[in-house]
Amino acid sequence: MKGILGRKLGMTQVFTTNGELIPVTVVEVKPNVVLQKKTNETDGYEAVQLGYEDVKEHRSNKPAIGHAKKANTAPKHYIREIKADEMMDLEVGAEVKADLFKAGDMVDVQGISKGHGYTGTIARYNAHRGPESHGGSKNVRHIGSLATTGRNNGRIEKNTPMPGHDGVYTTTNQNLTVVKVDAEEGYILIKGNVPGPKKGLVMIKTTVKPVKETAAPELVSYAAAEEEGK
Repeated sequence: MKGILGRKLGMTQVFTTNGELIPVTVVEVKPNVVLQKKTNETDGYEAVQLGYEDVKEHRSNKPAIGHAKKANTAPKHYIREIKADEMMDLEVGAEVKADLFKAGDMVDVQGISKGHGYTGTIARYNAHRGPESHGGSKNVRHIGSLATTGRNNGRIEKNTPMPGHDGVYTTTNQNLTVVKVDAEEGYILIKGNVPGPKKGLVMIKTTVKPVKETAAPELVSYAAAEEEGK
């Protein structure tokens, strides 16, 4: 497995040479820095610790500054570990760029879902509304009876759908296709949607599904078209 950190910028669409429209999510991928390597001998498992986005030293603390200096880099805003057997050959201080992946790779994208504040059971759990016709019930959007699981002591069971805070979950969209990679500009186009709001942090990893790669789509090149038109 291999992986890299980036920021979700939003969605757009691209076209293939045969006229197919592909909705894609644009993920900004600035260089990640290998801050530490975990090994079986010292830590009991193998993993690579990546740092993303510099933080000014006066906004950091001494432990973070000292940890980053071991990799000859600045303190990082985000630090994540990836159990990356394909990246164990990287040395501490090495940069990981968007070209870690290529078009056609199948990936899983992990992020924190959008927050929706305090919501009711209809929006939060897709619950049904109560009857609205003939004035038979005033309980239209209320939660309804809760302690009806066959017990007679009025006990509400755990995990009963109730109103509350919705969203802000760590979630993963699996089996997405990388459509385009541009290491110079620092972005990756991924087919479909990925978790989180705009500017949200995401982690792109090799998919856990059996199929790791598919045929890369051939996209329309507008730069080449502009040169031909000159």
